[in-house]
Amino acid sequence: MRIHSLIREKIEKRQGTAARLLDRTPRIIQNALVNVLSYPYHYPDLDPFIKCMMAAQLKQGKAGFIGTDVEASRKAFESQMCLIGIKPTFVKRVENMRLPLISGTIQARHYHPAPHKKLPMMVFYHGGGFVVGSIDTHDEACRLLAIHAKVQVLSINYPLAPETNPAQIIQCCEDALAWVYQNRRHFKILKNRIAVAGDSAGGNIATVVAQRTKMKAYAPEAQLLIYPTVDLKSRHPSFFAYKDGLILTESDIENVVEFYAKQHDVDLDDPLVSPTNGDLKKLAPAYILTAGHDVLHDEAEIYAHKIRQQGVKILYTNYSDQTHGFINLTFVSKRAKKITIEIAKNFRRFWDKQH
Repeated sequence: MRIHSLIREKIEKRQGTAARLLDRTPRIIQNALVNVLSYPYHYPDLDPFIKCMMAAQLKQGKAGFIGTDVEASRKAFESQMCLIGIKPTFVKRVENMRLPLISGTIQARHYHPAPHKKLPMMVFYHGGGFVVGSIDTHDEACRLLAIHAKVQVLSINYPLAPETNPAQIIQCCEDALAWVYQNRRHFKILKNRIAVAGDSAGGNIATVVAQRTKMKAYAPEAQLLIYPTVDLKSRHPSFFAYKDGLILTESDIENVVEFYAKQHDVDLDDPLVSPTNGDLKKLAPAYILTAGHDVLHDEAEIYAHKIRQQGVKILYTNYSDQTHGFINLTFVSKRAKKITIEIAKNFRRFWDKQH
């Protein structure tokens, strides 16, 4: 069918435009295109748009996003996010900052949807397997969170592995949280309401920071954990079910473990890298999200149950038709954008209920 060849050609040449065109295509044609592209994996409940994207990538010989060449992986991820991008969601104030932390000066980006109002603050740690990603790759996600959760967001450009070890990365991210608390009057943060948030590896960082700071003055009041990785050691059924043909693959996980933990001689069950093994009592209320088609699904769901058993207030939601990384697809997927907006609104409602 000519429409299939046209879409395929556009996917190869103009990824963002092609993906948005594909997103508007009826599901029956999306599923037909998956067959035309000979997608070899059987995921009947996966969003057909994502299946098309994955099938097209496989046809181009692409799989996973964290390879053994760190610099190439970083450039590829930044480039991919630029290729699919369009005009970002408008936020009244967006400002790049340099945070003079005890552990060293880092970059951050501050989003404020209502600069003349006092709003809560979300300290956000981006995903990317601790190895790739930046405040730029997660810019649109932070804009959507700021607008729809009605919060300030401070996105942290923390140092990456393998150049930096886990203890240094976590210390930097904890220092950033402490700095926000110390400057709460400057930011006009509503009633000192500060949360930590992150996706994937950033969700891991937010979790570890929440555990380490829970008895300190600057402990977060809430956590937003989007498909977090919380257990580098164990392999659960979802790992074996979804380790191939999706955004996050088995080889990605192996490279993350190598770059983040093994190269720095950190045990894989150490709570520093696997917070599911940490002290789970008296943690801040947590809103935990998972994607149904994700190698990390089970470990995050297990973590949600574990902290609930320790008396922590949680809200848990699973998006069964999605895969890992969907908050980075909001430029090209209406479904991903709708879910991300829903997450922001639900988080704010959940947080407000705790008061």
